[in-house]
Amino acid sequence: MEITLESPLDMHLHLRDGDMLKLVAPLSADFAGAVIMPNLVPPVTDPGAMVAYGERIATAMGDSPFTRYMTLFFTKQSEQQLTLAKETPGFFGYKLYPAGITTNSEGGVANLAEAESTLKMMEEMGIPLLIHGESHGFVMDREAEFLGVYKHLAQQFPKLKICMEHITTAAALDLMEEFENLCATVTLQHLIITLDDVAGGALQPHLFCKPIAKRPHDRDALLQAAVSGHPRLMFGSDSAPHPRCKKEACGCAAGVFTAPLALPKLAEIFARHHALDNLQGFVSGNACRIHGLTPAAKHVTLHDTPMNVPTSYRSYGQQVVPMYAGEQISWSIKH
Repeated sequence: MEITLESPLDMHLHLRDGDMLKLVAPLSADFAGAVIMPNLVPPVTDPGAMVAYGERIATAMGDSPFTRYMTLFFTKQSEQQLTLAKETPGFFGYKLYPAGITTNSEGGVANLAEAESTLKMMEEMGIPLLIHGESHGFVMDREAEFLGVYKHLAQQFPKLKICMEHITTAAALDLMEEFENLCATVTLQHLIITLDDVAGGALQPHLFCKPIAKRPHDRDALLQAAVSGHPRLMFGSDSAPHPRCKKEACGCAAGVFTAPLALPKLAEIFARHHALDNLQGFVSGNACRIHGLTPAAKHVTLHDTPMNVPTSYRSYGQQVVPMYAGEQISWSIKH
């Protein structure tokens, strides 16, 4: 059994910078393009830095056709600043992080009311808003507590395209049904694991991410929405590489590295649910329709031949451990 995908997209990808970028960028090159996260150190806050970062990504990718949809780290903006960003080649949208909520987000938004003037201008200019939607409450409740913020923004700015990033709960899906200006991305790991997989037995640091994996009924709701072809749900891996020494350590860094195996594992999941016909929409079609994207032309054929996942990837003095390290998954990319 096999399936050929046309221009698959990753709508939420971390590529880091420096030597880590050189290592992980080619491991994402099976995708035709990706929405690139801006939470570097320092964060990417202006178009000049965004263009320079995009050029470093292009160099790291080599000859592989790969469309970079670049984001800027959300801060309060003037109309002139928004106009400059929108007119900069490669710009996709703004990524809003609540201050201190995840990796390298200390400079995020502390008072949402102060951001509303910028959001109003973004609505008028047709600039998408991507949000890491968590509160600072109890870790299992953070997404649920943030849903009220999404609801307020969807009502206050009905023409603003708002993407709820890496949703993890059934409640987030329910909210998306209420507002046409809400869409969402979901990761590979949140279609598969629950909190029990992370911490129910021996702690699994390479499955620890933010938002943290939730309960079985949340996982099952996300999986059902994906395989059934929900028209406003898109694949966003949130593939987040960290050096092995920072994952297997006190103060474990949050992030699951899935880029090299995401497409084969998705094919395995959709095939198991007799839903391969819906995979194209999940990994490209929905995103292209919602955002009007035209990614690089690329065809990726997947087949039900097993793939052995490496125990780690090493290069440029870096080492990262992928999800399913040292295990076998039942689909692979046909080269």
